Amino acid sequence: MILTKDVGIVSYGAYLPTHTISAEEIEARQGKKKSGIPQSLGIKSKTVPAIDEDTITMATAAAHQALMRWSGDRQDIHALFIGSESHPYAVKPSGTIVKQALGLSEQMALADLQFACKAGTQSLQICASYVVSEMATAGLAIGADTAQARPGDILEFTAGAGAAAIIIGSENILVRLLATTSVASDTPDFWRRPGQEYPQHAGRFSGEPGYFAHVSKATQLLLTETQLKPKDIDYCVFHTPNAKFPQLVAQQLGFKPEQLQQSLIVQNIGNTYAAASLLALCAVLDKAEAHKKVVVTSYGSGSGSDSFLFETTPLLVKKRTHWNV
Repeated sequence: MILTKDVGIVSYGAYLPTHTISAEEIEARQGKKKSGIPQSLGIKSKTVPAIDEDTITMATAAAHQALMRWSGDRQDIHALFIGSESHPYAVKPSGTIVKQALGLSEQMALADLQFACKAGTQSLQICASYVVSEMATAGLAIGADTAQARPGDILEFTAGAGAAAIIIGSENILVRLLATTSVASDTPDFWRRPGQEYPQHAGRFSGEPGYFAHVSKATQLLLTETQLKPKDIDYCVFHTPNAKFPQLVAQQLGFKPEQLQQSLIVQNIGNTYAAASLLALCAVLDKAEAHKKVVVTSYGSGSGSDSFLFETTPLLVKKRTHWNV
């Protein structure tokens, strides 16, 4: 869908745990020295949450940074959606705690979302919809996760932790949202049943028909609707379960390595699940100049993808030079 009203990112923030572990250390602990697994995944290290860090604390920290960078009034935020697959409570929203900690208004459309690794971008779509429809002056979209992996599983090399928060509004836009689209199908490649401590995954579905099919369809649909080609895009961001998959899908879609490179923070932080695509977008926005087009396509197991076309504004560059938080 091409947006006909002015809406976009008016501020953003990120949080990563200070603790990390190298892929080589995980390899050694699993008794798989010189296995070649870190090299095949393109992972050097990943973040590890401290004992007192969870989805709520990280979401709050990322949102606090976004609010500190924003010139607007936090009481104008009337929509808050948090995407995660590691909410601390099975029954009790993370969002109410985050709202309270940030001192946001009680007049709030609020919900926790779950769609594996695309729950963060789904939050972004919903907040944009609230602002476009004028049901909210501004919306706060958060993706946050403390990813779990069974000890000894290959996911242990990539399952990281982190959060990204994006404030959506219609005034003083830093990054304009031009279009967005989504695809979904019942393709079960990753799941966790109630009471299970660790998720399970069907490896044969993780690439095709999971990740590659959905990311490709959503991105191609977006480009078709906007009548753009990969060469018209300055930066591309694809969900990062590892560093290998986004590079392969970018190549398949016709993007060049330099269009993707700025977003490949997965190499050092691992897969932060619902935060991954939003954190990669933040990494691009930290460097992008004005009037640059950015394509972002997430992926969530189960399966689905959200795709977005953004364009940076001169205000992003101006504001970025003054951010000290």
